[in-house]
Amino acid sequence: MPTWLIVLIVVVAVAVLGAVIWLVTQEMQRKRLQQRFGPEYDRTVAEKDSPRAAQRELAERERRHKELDIRPLSASARERYTQQWAQVQETFVDQPSDAVAEADHVLVSLMAERGYPTEGYEQQVADLSVRHAKTLEHYRAAHATQQKRDGASTEDLRDAMVRYRTVFEDLLTDGADEQRHDDHHDRRNGHDHSNGHDHNDGHDHDRAERRDTDRVEADRTDTNRTDTNRTDITRDETARGETARGETDERPASARPRTEWNGGR
Repeated sequence: MPTWLIVLIVVVAVAVLGAVIWLVTQEMQRKRLQQRFGPEYDRTVAEKDSPRAAQRELAERERRHKELDIRPLSASARERYTQQWAQVQETFVDQPSDAVAEADHVLVSLMAERGYPTEGYEQQVADLSVRHAKTLEHYRAAHATQQKRDGASTEDLRDAMVRYRTVFEDLLTDGADEQRHDDHHDRRNGHDHSNGHDHNDGHDHDRAERRDTDRVEADRTDTNRTDTNRTDITRDETARGETARGETDERPASARPRTEWNGGR
């Protein structure tokens, strides 16, 4: 076999092998990003109108996120924000529109204290998507309602509060215990932190989805129960007032106070 033919075969084989490796790498990257970003991956593909462009965008978000100084809250900070949120929920009973605006403010403040830049809504969403992709749609929907809150119905405002609370609790806890477990597992097996995180993303996302669903339903129940209790209290007070008036009307004339005529003296 001529030397030139051998060289040609080797070159073609190397090129084919390189192409196969590139395709496999791209497929692994796609699956990894899909697993990590969930619905945000499909949303980005639709916005960019190209899977390749979407993957570049999401990879850039990951790169930017690594440069951020994201830090967990201290125990005292968590307690402070928990109390603030309780006050926001109390405000909702009488002033739902104001409560939704305050919920957005508390959430942005929490993001800033965690280390997330808050210079613009779109950048907030992009930064949150790296570690909080599963609750991102809740944030988008609640923010949209908050922007038009003066014209939103009470039910829409209640839904926004429930969604804000889902994001709030996700940011407040941020799966710290699970992350410590993953870090320990990665160090024990000699893996890079980011690889270990990706390996566990599927399980973490499933747990997050279950928590989010349970939390949303529980929050709806709590909010509706507050409204129901308030209505029952008002109804009871009205009934007691009517009963008191009825008892007054039914007293005998002799028991009622009399005004005596003194003849003008």
